[in-house]
Amino acid sequence: MNITLTVVAVAASVLGSGMALPQALRLFRTGRTDGVSPVWIGVSVAINAWWAAYAVAVSLWTLLPVAVVSLLLYVWIGVVFLRVTRAALLPVIGGAFGLGMTPLPALLVGGWTVAGVTVGLCYGIQLAPAVAAAYRAPTVDGISPATWAISFTEAALWLGYGVGIGDRALVAGGVMGIVMAGAIIFRLALPVVGSAVRLIRVGSAT
Repeated sequence: MNITLTVVAVAASVLGSGMALPQALRLFRTGRTDGVSPVWIGVSVAINAWWAAYAVAVSLWTLLPVAVVSLLLYVWIGVVFLRVTRAALLPVIGGAFGLGMTPLPALLVGGWTVAGVTVGLCYGIQLAPAVAAAYRAPTVDGISPATWAISFTEAALWLGYGVGIGDRALVAGGVMGIVMAGAIIFRLALPVVGSAVRLIRVGSAT
């Protein structure tokens, strides 16, 4: 592995390990869950567990630390979320043992080669509930912009690393992460864009 790929892997691991932290702190500090999906939390716990298992199965040790740390952070987010609203318990469990088990048939049929790509594609499934909740919610005060900026950057780095080492699972995960995190960033930007447009219209009218 050349030095560039090593640096990319380290940067992706550092960012990935801290991705969920701003969201956890925001929930803990404000108690606001507006726009945050409990299904996303459950799926995220499961998918990071799958990434950890994949890393061990194929000896991709650069991926293991970020998967384990992210798993623990999403568990923490789940605990904080459930303290705010106990009604979220069933959606969290459903996300973990429903959508979160999508890679299982692929593992049983094709082993870790097929399951790894499925886990990568499931990054889109992991983030889909978060995107849906963000676009359905009238306000997005509960969403941490920092988490999704980090998510977008991390996905881009893992995509580059996956291309560099020829790992299709990381490539799939990187592409899906960029698309889904980008969708949330766009949703967060909509109120700002709307305010700017209104100001321009007011300025033009005067």
